[in-house]
Amino acid sequence: MSAEAPPFWWQRPDWRARALAPAAALYGLAAAHRLRRAPRRPVGAPVLCVGNFTVGGEGKTPVALALAAAAEAAGRRPGFLSRGHGGSLRRPHRVDPAGDSVRLVGDEPLLLARRAPTVVARDRAAGARLLVAEGVDFIVMDDGFQSAAVHFDLAVIVVDARRGLGNGRVLPAGPLRAPLLAQWPYVDALVRMGTGTAADTVVRQAARAARPVHEARLVPRAAGWLAGRRVLAFAGIGNPDKVFATLEACGATVAVRRAFADHHPYTAEELDDLAATAAAGGLDLVTTEKDMVRLTSGPAGHRAFAERVRTLAVEAQFDPPDAPAMLVAQTLRAWREGRLRRPAR
Repeated sequence: MSAEAPPFWWQRPDWRARALAPAAALYGLAAAHRLRRAPRRPVGAPVLCVGNFTVGGEGKTPVALALAAAAEAAGRRPGFLSRGHGGSLRRPHRVDPAGDSVRLVGDEPLLLARRAPTVVARDRAAGARLLVAEGVDFIVMDDGFQSAAVHFDLAVIVVDARRGLGNGRVLPAGPLRAPLLAQWPYVDALVRMGTGTAADTVVRQAARAARPVHEARLVPRAAGWLAGRRVLAFAGIGNPDKVFATLEACGATVAVRRAFADHHPYTAEELDDLAATAAAGGLDLVTTEKDMVRLTSGPAGHRAFAERVRTLAVEAQFDPPDAPAMLVAQTLRAWREGRLRRPAR
């Protein structure tokens, strides 16, 4: 979803949510039906699905990377399966991190492809088979929980502790991708990302549903250079405020904040404005890894601008640290047992 999420989604339900309730009811019925009817085809390898209840900005990609690392440590050859974002590919495509563009495959697949084989495919079952054919024996499916054509052996849902489920309404009245009650039967575990109380309600629901809850947070990598720096921070992700808060926690002064929509395709004019504003204030330009991928895979002007920008790199850190290994082991156990996934009746 590339459009910017309306701010009212993350506030108490108001007249806008009520006005959109009829459309949300129709969307919710269709989404619940899609969950029930998803074919979930076996693909010949264990599949661990990392998803969200809501749209955007929960820390799903760092979690997927951590799980792939745990699978590799367990002796597996992991690979990532994604639908991509905004691309026009009609057939499954193995992502080339050095040669593919964001326009073709999306920013998150390019990030994932730097760590492990990654396939983007509209038909996820066909994409999974391509990964298996290329030697992958453990698939981490990035998103696709609500409409999976692939049988997943474990489904892990990431929830942001600061935003939770927003106003708790279904699209377009709120950020939920499907009614919560329709989603729970397919969830195996919850990951609460960060600190805060907004996710407390869904954590209690997980407890009532006998689903384990794992704690994680995004931790900057090699961010000591930020201490005492005055920066212009810009981000086109699902939750830019998380980036600004992380920079401040690292000791930086975020003098200028520029938030863009998730997956935002930067224009030359926007980059010129960012550069001029930073120069006028004597500020360091800082952005996310996902934004940097969009810059470095863009035209020459974007790549030249990227050389002036520092990257805030983060990774998911779990408490306890062995949680990813536990989830990988659970996935392998379910796959070996050949467990059929069916919703509770």
